[in-house]
Formats: sequence, structure tokens, C-alpha cells
Amino acid sequence: PDRVIRAAVWGMLPKNRLGRQLIRKLKVYAGPEHPHQAQQPRTVAL
Repeated sequence: PDRVIRAAVWGMLPKNRLGRQLIRKLKVYAGPEHPHQAQQPRTVAL
């Protein structure tokens, strides 16, 4: 499932240096455990 999300986001980003920098910052977790509880992440149901 993480590859599907990453591909969808990559399709929306510009295909240049900025897009490559932004895709590196993308964090996708397959399960409910993650180290970003303070940032209040959103859960996406697939």
C-alpha cells in the first residue's frame, strides 16, 4: 500500500529537483505504529 500512495503523490509533484526533494520528505507507514504522534497525522483508508 505504501508504493501506491508514493506513486500517487509523485504523480502530483513537479518532475524536477524540487519534486525529488519533496518526495524524499514523504513518510508513508503501512501500519498504525509511527513516531509522529505529536504532528497528528491523518489516516487514509484504502
